[in-house]
Amino acid sequence: MNPLEAAIQLRESGESEEARTLLLELIDLQPSNPSVWYQCAWTHDVLGLEREAVPYYKKSLELGLKEKEKKGALLGLGSTYRTLGMYDEAKSIFEEAIREFPDCREYQIFYAMVLYNQKAFSDAMSILLKQLAETSKDEGIQSYRKALVFYSDQLDRVWD
Repeated sequence: MNPLEAAIQLRESGESEEARTLLLELIDLQPSNPSVWYQCAWTHDVLGLEREAVPYYKKSLELGLKEKEKKGALLGLGSTYRTLGMYDEAKSIFEEAIREFPDCREYQIFYAMVLYNQKAFSDAMSILLKQLAETSKDEGIQSYRKALVFYSDQLDRVWD
């Protein structure tokens, strides 16, 4: 097992501090490896070190991640910005992610959380209702799917 795989395994087995130590060493040894930077960011997030995770996410994206890791890094960075109260930055990241990966519904959900934080309640609810209607397998929700989609962008409308 290579050192990066070992670090991932450590994090996944709950030994995140040990993973962090190994990943920081790997950054010194492999400074141009975007996967090492991404895994280091993720590990910082797991440890509750969100502010420290940001530069690692940014560097991993700057170095050029493969698609699967890029998807995770965009979600991680956007979510981390949101938890730090950096809503404009989070919104920008999720808008970029939605443009680049329009079929990844998870970005829509996290984007809705940012909109909520920015007090754009109607827009946030609209996104969530559409995602719920389009993804739920619940029989009751599916029986009202058309209504949920119809009302999703008319939440403030009052019919006379």
